[in-house]
Amino acid sequence: MTENPISPRNQIVESLKSAGLIAVVRARSTEQALPISRALLDGGIRAIEITFSTPNAPKSIADVINAFGDEAIVGVGTVIQPDQCRAAIDAGAQFVVTPITRTELIPTAHAANRPIMVGAYTPTEAQTAYEAGADMVKIFPADGLGPNYIKALRAPLPHLPIVPTGGVNLETMEAFLKAGCVALGVGSSLLTRSIMEQDDWSTLTSLARQYSDTLIKIRNNP
Repeated sequence: MTENPISPRNQIVESLKSAGLIAVVRARSTEQALPISRALLDGGIRAIEITFSTPNAPKSIADVINAFGDEAIVGVGTVIQPDQCRAAIDAGAQFVVTPITRTELIPTAHAANRPIMVGAYTPTEAQTAYEAGADMVKIFPADGLGPNYIKALRAPLPHLPIVPTGGVNLETMEAFLKAGCVALGVGSSLLTRSIMEQDDWSTLTSLARQYSDTLIKIRNNP
């Protein structure tokens, strides 16, 4: 059956593609999620993935949505088990990300009309995720693969909606996007260890602005 193109699920997918950058948030405490999200939004990054490595991730997700729901697209990452998926969706998560090819999570997300990004590393895993119904395919970890791998992967498999995570930074963004990625997952190159340990939210806002400005420049000069 063909999915309704204006379904809430597809609207969220299009919003993520439009946002272009998905900040991967591994907060050190439940309370950190709010100031992190505020800093990212102030820097122009709208899509926020709060991972299950964050203490009490569902509460963090609910808190961020309650505070910034009109501004942000808030999802959950590092989802391994169906009960995690359900708990995050119950808390309001708008999209789901798993770092592995755990296709059994797809029906759980889709039952709630939420898109899911399924992890893959090889062409076979990426195609398997796509055929199982993944709305996006997370190539992870992408730092050892790089943009040339994405370009090579998409040559025979151009239909794959790829989002790399790992190795995405200010220097590699353009190459990843020109390789055909539909969005970029940005983790430790944005939310650096020093920023997280020192609660340095002004620096995070400044760095987020660099990322969002770079994205605009790339899109304006295809």
